[in-house]
Amino acid sequence: MNKLRSASEKSITNNSRIAILLTQLEKTNAECSVETDTARYVTSKILHLTQSQEKIKKEMTAKGSTGIEVILSTLENTRDLQTTLNILNILIELVAVGGSRRTSILVSKGGTQILLQLLVNVSKDSPPNEDLMVLLHSLLAKIGPKDKKIGVKARISSALNITLNIVKQNLQNQRLILPCLQVLRVYSTNSVNAVSLGKNGVVELMFKIIGPFSKKNTGLMKVALDTLAALLKSKTNARRAVDRGYVHVLLTIYVDWHRHDSRHRHMLIRKGILQCIKNVTNTKLGRKAFLDVSGMKILYNTSQECLAVRTLDPLVNTSSLIMRKCYPKNRLQLPTIKSAFHFQLPVIPGNGPVAQLYSLPPEVDDVVDESDDNDDTETDTEIENGNEDDIEQHFKNDDIETDINKLKPKQELGRPIEDLKMYEIFFPELVEDFQEYDLVSKEPKPFSTDLSLGGPIIVPTAGDEQSPTNHIIEIPVKGNHPLQMEDYNKRPSSLGLVKKNSNTENSLQHKGDQLKLHSSCQCLNHEIVKGLDRITLQNTPKNEQSYSSGATTQKECKTSCSEVTCSKPLQHVSSCGSVLFEGRSVQLGKLCCSGIDPEEEEVPCSVSLGEQGMLDVPDLLQLHDPELYIEIVKNTKSVPEYSEVAYPDYFGHLPPPFNEPILERPYGVQRTKIAQDIERLIHPNDIIDRVVYDLDSPSYMVPDEGDVLKFNSKFESGNLRKVIQIRKNEYDLILNADINSNHYHQWFYFEVSGMRTGIAYRFNIINCEKSNSQFNYGMQPLMYSVQDALNGQPWWIRVGTDICYYKNHFSRSSAAAGGQKGKSYYTTTFSVNFPHKEDVCYFAYHYPYTYSALMMHLQKLESTYNPQQIYFRHDVLCETLSGNNCPLVTITAMPESNYYEHICQFRNRPYIFLSARVHPGETNASWVMKGTLEYLMGNNPTAQALRESYIFKIVPMLNPDGVINGNHRCSLSGEDLNRQWQNPNLDLHPTIYHAKGLLQYLSAIKRLPLVYCDYHGHSRKKNVFMYGCSIKETMWHTNVSAASCDLIEDLGYRTLPKILSQTAPAFCMSSCSFVVEKSKESTARVVVWREIGVQRSYTMESTLCGCDQGKYKGMQIGTHELEEMGAKFCSALLRLKRLTSPLEYNLPPSLFDIENDLIESSCKVTSPTTYVMEEDEPRFLEEVDYSAESNDEPDVDLTNNAGDYEPSLQEDGLSDSEITRTHLP
Repeated sequence: MNKLRSASEKSITNNSRIAILLTQLEKTNAECSVETDTARYVTSKILHLTQSQEKIKKEMTAKGSTGIEVILSTLENTRDLQTTLNILNILIELVAVGGSRRTSILVSKGGTQILLQLLVNVSKDSPPNEDLMVLLHSLLAKIGPKDKKIGVKARISSALNITLNIVKQNLQNQRLILPCLQVLRVYSTNSVNAVSLGKNGVVELMFKIIGPFSKKNTGLMKVALDTLAALLKSKTNARRAVDRGYVHVLLTIYVDWHRHDSRHRHMLIRKGILQCIKNVTNTKLGRKAFLDVSGMKILYNTSQECLAVRTLDPLVNTSSLIMRKCYPKNRLQLPTIKSAFHFQLPVIPGNGPVAQLYSLPPEVDDVVDESDDNDDTETDTEIENGNEDDIEQHFKNDDIETDINKLKPKQELGRPIEDLKMYEIFFPELVEDFQEYDLVSKEPKPFSTDLSLGGPIIVPTAGDEQSPTNHIIEIPVKGNHPLQMEDYNKRPSSLGLVKKNSNTENSLQHKGDQLKLHSSCQCLNHEIVKGLDRITLQNTPKNEQSYSSGATTQKECKTSCSEVTCSKPLQHVSSCGSVLFEGRSVQLGKLCCSGIDPEEEEVPCSVSLGEQGMLDVPDLLQLHDPELYIEIVKNTKSVPEYSEVAYPDYFGHLPPPFNEPILERPYGVQRTKIAQDIERLIHPNDIIDRVVYDLDSPSYMVPDEGDVLKFNSKFESGNLRKVIQIRKNEYDLILNADINSNHYHQWFYFEVSGMRTGIAYRFNIINCEKSNSQFNYGMQPLMYSVQDALNGQPWWIRVGTDICYYKNHFSRSSAAAGGQKGKSYYTTTFSVNFPHKEDVCYFAYHYPYTYSALMMHLQKLESTYNPQQIYFRHDVLCETLSGNNCPLVTITAMPESNYYEHICQFRNRPYIFLSARVHPGETNASWVMKGTLEYLMGNNPTAQALRESYIFKIVPMLNPDGVINGNHRCSLSGEDLNRQWQNPNLDLHPTIYHAKGLLQYLSAIKRLPLVYCDYHGHSRKKNVFMYGCSIKETMWHTNVSAASCDLIEDLGYRTLPKILSQTAPAFCMSSCSFVVEKSKESTARVVVWREIGVQRSYTMESTLCGCDQGKYKGMQIGTHELEEMGAKFCSALLRLKRLTSPLEYNLPPSLFDIENDLIESSCKVTSPTTYVMEEDEPRFLEEVDYSAESNDEPDVDLTNNAGDYEPSLQEDGLSDSEITRTHLP
């Protein structure tokens, strides 16, 4: 007794009435006495207290209380019916509304097993007590969802069929079968239980309960539908329902409820019916049955009638999902999913997707599979997995590297020293003595007398910043390179290059006559221009090269725009398609001057083309030269041998003088577009289905009708394979796959002409592959109007309304889906109202930046810089597979003089290695790189201080061939070059092979770059951010935490991102991640960190959409912001210089607030094909959840970001000390 009293007093305080009652009940249990009256009395008193006082419930379930154990123990031991009823009522009160925690306590105390065993015992009575059964099932229905193992427990205790039999025997007893159905629904969440119940006739039983519209028993109807929906998640049960014709029954019932529920009071019942249909149609048989009974038309009509009532949106969305899922899978109208262009590789890979493509027999149809989903591979019955309920549903970061030995950087050259000597020629700055240069100052400057000739020079490297004595390199004033070869002046034959003796020899050697406008009215008046289609620009022998063009920009403002210069007779431009000269032609797109309709704009006939062609902008593009661009294009080698130049690339682009906000998504846009797609199936006679553009069929006829748009993409970086007119003003567009590949459809760039004003044209790009896109979150495609450019507005602008991105009914073959059948493509859809009639417009995924534009910009930089201040070299790193040059740029400051001290300071500046555009579709990376290059070549003091601090080695375009040919991801080898850094192949990946070779060479001579950064673009996230590499942070994001406890790691890798977060408005620190993933082990970032040993090795990702924080919050990103980011990156390097200087190495603690940043970033690996950060977008309200489709894996949820970092927006005003030239001691 004393023990019982002390236990009771310990667990329940204040000696309350409930404490006394529980103590009395506990005493009865302990003495095993069968005091029926006492137990009945005590439990009735406890029941009364719990029903009347909320504090009693809290006291019984308080931490440390034994009240639940006492109640359950009594329930388990008693044989008295009234006592049992009292206890069940007590438990129901405890788990009533708001009792979620109490329910969990009840489950943890073994309540589920006790209740199931009681159910089995009571069922043996004949007949069982109805009140007891109702209470028992009500309680099980309450606690079931909280017990993940209830399915296994019910099966083991043989309780499944007990509940089912009660329902069968009491179909007219609503009071009894209602809680029983709720319990069956809980049981059915276990697939094995669902199959077992299905075999015992539960599906047929449910259809005896549900029925047509009735105001009676609506609660029972709702529960029955929920139970049926749970049962039909089992494909075995779904097939059983199809075999018995229940799909038609469900549709009939739905239509009946839809017609009679005029006040929409029973929306949950209607949604329950749709949920059952949705689960049945997860099987191939279910979809076929749905189509056979006109399910598409039924749901289409009912959903359209529901659109007017906003509260019925759940019905519309579920109907849309069902219809999209049941829409018959169509094949793309293509002869093959492989690229329309072919490039023969010098070496065929032994394995991988490219090898598989080459091994396919020519007669194989790779567009679509024989089966359109995976149902054929499923077994007839689900096999029980004994551990299925024991599996915790915690997210596991399988892609994070957990092997600490693999994480530790291992500085390995990977190539023999002799092999690396070939790269000496790319580092002349290390041996240059500048004796023949005209330097700023040639007067010797005094220097410390204790610094002897050839004395030690401190060379900071990426590996050892804190120990200035670790790397001592003796560098004489003049002499051999540390790895000098005897044949130093020989260009290695493996590079296939000719030695350049000067910086200017990389420029075009033979420039023809300048492009000038022929503005004479008598030869190019309005009538003739209207009939012209193309103006041809062709190569001629080098000594007679000349060319002509219409609608161009004058190189210099001083040149008269009415100047008449004609190097050839007029007949050369008298007809459309005429050939001017011999050789390869380069054409401009359609002359949009023909689109200046007299009805739209009053243009006198006397106005010359030159006046119309002159770009009326206040400040012409300094780095853009249309004449030079044409010359470079002639030397650019493409697989399709492009002969046309897109007007935007010719005219150039200026950032528009206005902000472009992120587009607010109209409510209901996705379901509207889906409904219009479904109409194609329901009303096929309304579909035109006419091909109006086709790369695979050069002989296709362009429609002559005036109201049909004309398309073209036969120019550098263009990507559009086929266009099909669906309706009068609607077109399906199919993108071309990357060359030597069968997928990577995302980048697009094409021309449209023949439009009219006042019409909304809808464009559907129907073979996208990514599972989500920023087009769902406010991003708009880009458009360039030639009319606007001629009118002084030469810029790309964001356009389009009703924009969304969704899964469509076109199926990918297993060859394009990694061996999986039935994978669907996605549609990017947008509508555009053109501002001008008969204009020529261009559309692009993002701001185009061609290879020819890069080469033009580099030549302009090379021709305008100050050689007394800037050391600039433009070398050719290597040739690409198709024979294009891969540029390598070196930028630093010239030494003050050729005196020893200045030469040593020059040679021993730390290296910064930058690269970009390894993925052709990420054009924003090139715009960031453009900003970096222009900043580095600028005349401001900050840029000069930066040049005096570092030597920049830059590969501005790692994948020229991919860019030129309009690829999205790959090079001509059909491979992602950013997955080849571990073992690049000289024949297949020359740019990566030699870029890595440059870094290996620097490692070999102990000159590791302080920073390596690869510029990229990100299609699913906003802002600009970085990915870096950290052992400790990688270990923190795994379950292997013990290994990282004693790990010491230099946190310097966080310095640069921290600086950027404080200085660059578009940069977001909370989106950065420093986790190393297994799937990224072959990327530049990880390989340069792990193999080369560069601690600050980064990927800098720029959004394709816009920003959701900082100065540009709510704005779509433009070229101005991207170029600014490139400049801010440079200024951040100058601040990094101060922080990493041996004299100023005391870093602010705020720069390394690592744990807080980790909490902010909420990093996690989402999949092997995405970066480690969470998607930063919320689900849009009407999103259609495609994860229920049986032939698709679920997409990763787009959850809210855990907390956006709001950097302090500081202008880049550096202090005097930051721009002071720093000499290493």
